[in-house]
Amino acid sequence: MTTMNLLVTGGAGFIGSNLVRHIINQPAIARLVNLDCLTYAGHPENLEDIASHPKYLFAPIDLRDKAAVLRTVKEHQITHVLHLAAESHVDRSITGPDDFIHTNVVGTFNLLEACRSCWAGQWEGKRFHHVSTDEVYGSLGATGYFTETTPYAPNSPYSASKASSDLLVRAYFHTYGLPAVITNCSNNYGPYQFPEKLIPVVIQKLLARQPIPVYGDGMNVRDWLYVRDHAEALWQVLNRGRLGETYNIGGNNEWANIKIVELMCDLADELAPQLGGQSRRLITFVKDRPGHDRRYAIDAAKIREELGWTPAWTFEQGIRETVQWYLSNQVWVGQVLAKK
Repeated sequence: MTTMNLLVTGGAGFIGSNLVRHIINQPAIARLVNLDCLTYAGHPENLEDIASHPKYLFAPIDLRDKAAVLRTVKEHQITHVLHLAAESHVDRSITGPDDFIHTNVVGTFNLLEACRSCWAGQWEGKRFHHVSTDEVYGSLGATGYFTETTPYAPNSPYSASKASSDLLVRAYFHTYGLPAVITNCSNNYGPYQFPEKLIPVVIQKLLARQPIPVYGDGMNVRDWLYVRDHAEALWQVLNRGRLGETYNIGGNNEWANIKIVELMCDLADELAPQLGGQSRRLITFVKDRPGHDRRYAIDAAKIREELGWTPAWTFEQGIRETVQWYLSNQVWVGQVLAKK
């Protein structure tokens, strides 16, 4: 069995920490280097349970520091990359797009250049897996699905920056032969998600008995995927995905935002009756955000047919697990919000 020195970027974030925890004991991994500059959404607390693992090494490096990225790839003799590090909050990209361009576009360029330099055309046994989002495809109507051949049509600075980084990775494969794969995933949810995205925000509002803001009419639809299912899909694509290909990862699980909020209100009433019940009364509709895509939905047939991956968790299982996790881990929530 070929072993790998794996670099995970953004491994202290939400998806990254769940991924690291999911794969750290894989026999194929000789060393796992977590490159993360610990922005507001990256926290060492996310990986306290594996910080002393003999395979694990934390590298507090900013992707925007080209020399430091090159040094990291070279010193640790990196053979495989799972590139997750990105600014990812749409609302933040609207009010402050600069960080999204510098991190998501320039940072990806720096990492590509580091791998191209260190691997020097010796591509055998090397892999560069770029992790992206379904938001690059824009918005869907009431029917249809995003496929790997759907034209890019990003509608926010965030999705535009991710589309740009996807195209850079594609270009490095076709121009230089860099052994790259790309995945575009639907909305993730689960433990360790920073409380700025819909699901953890709703949970915190429920606990505080504060109004729960819902954009527009609440009928914006997303395809939701439990983060541990995403972690397994990423591992499968890293190891067995065809080079130069894109794989869409989705849960085949469409929910309107308002329906998710109502479900979480009901779960809170069940799991935390001490809150007083009648949580749906907290739902408050607010002005829609600019460029708010109406619907995303993934056709994940390619990864299912080629790699045999399908989600293991139903949404009902995953959302119950997630709500319970946040209810039981308010100390973590307090720690990460204190650094915001």
